[in-house]
Order: sequence, then structure tokens, then C-alpha cells
Amino acid sequence: MESDRPPHFKVILGSSSIARRSILTDMGYQFTLMSADIDEKSIRKEKPEELVLALAEAKAEAITQRIPDDVEDKPTLLVTCDQVVVYEDAVREKPSSVEEAREYIRSYSKGRTATVSSVVVTNLKTGFRKGGVDRVEIYFNEISEEIIEKLIEEGMVLRVAGALLIEHPLILPCVKEVVGTTDSVMGLPKPLTEKLLKEVLATT
Repeated sequence: MESDRPPHFKVILGSSSIARRSILTDMGYQFTLMSADIDEKSIRKEKPEELVLALAEAKAEAITQRIPDDVEDKPTLLVTCDQVVVYEDAVREKPSSVEEAREYIRSYSKGRTATVSSVVVTNLKTGFRKGGVDRVEIYFNEISEEIIEKLIEEGMVLRVAGALLIEHPLILPCVKEVVGTTDSVMGLPKPLTEKLLKEVLATT
């Protein structure tokens, strides 16, 4: 998708997620990549919305400290994100083992879960920062043991919150309904990201 936006600002995506990279590219942005090396387990909040915002802000802080003060003349916007899966009021992050991933996926069969995603945009020139969250509800048909084992063997589910990959070809047919947007489930809600980029850019 070609962007009609004038190239008067730079974007840094503070994430190593391939899905987020793909979504931001699809939105028409050119960007560079940086990743934050933080201890996510050291940051705990009671509500999932508070947790994902705190984690995205911590990532922004960690990356900001590695960027020289003399940022180029162009305004530079840093986008950081986080996501958790919420199942029966329990927060699920990346599975800590194969068995946990298996149990996570098994629990979604004929049930429902939700994703809570955060986006934080920081204007590196002014220091202004704004964030928001987006929640999506997902309902499932039956997920067979055969599909679960194939997903585990492939391994990608071990690297995502709640072992949840609704866009995966094996899982997609098992998805009954998504109340919200798929891009949000994949980790970068487009409308929220666009809104925050515009609002933060306006502070330059």
C-alpha cells in the first residue's frame, strides 16, 4: 500500500514482532526497528489494561534512553506495544512451557477469550507521550487435539501471548466470531495506532 503521507516525520517501531511490522507496513508507514530489552515479569499490574500500558511505556523508556539527544531535524515518533490474552479474568502472557501452551489452546476449544493490546507513541523531539488500549473478544468452535499438536510442533504459539494465533491457517477455521479487528488480535490495532500517531505528531 502506497502512503500519501508527506515524509516529514520518522517512525521507529519498538518491537521485534513480525506481525506488527507487517501491519504498520500495510498502514503505509516506512519505519526503522528497535527492540527493548526489559524484564517484563518485573512489571505487574492488577488490571490487564494497566499491565499492557505499563509494559509499552517501559519499552518506550528503555528505547528512548538508547537514542541520542540530537535526534534529526525531522520529528521522530516511537511506537511501542504490548499484549496479553485474558481468559476467564486471568491474564495470559507468553506460555512458559510446551505443556502450558497446549493447555492454553485446549481451553479455547468451544469457548472464548479476549486480547488486550496497548499502543504507546512517544514524540522523541518533544518528549510528549500518549497511549491507549484496545480489547477484542474471540469465540471458538472446537479445536481438535490434532490441530493443537501441529501448532505445538511448529512452535510459533510458544512465542505469543496466550499461545493465541487466530490468523494461523490451522486455527482460522476454528474461529467462530471475532468482536473487534484481527489486526488488534495480531498486536497492533490500526485505528488506535493511527489516532495516536496523529495526536502525538500534532505536539511537534
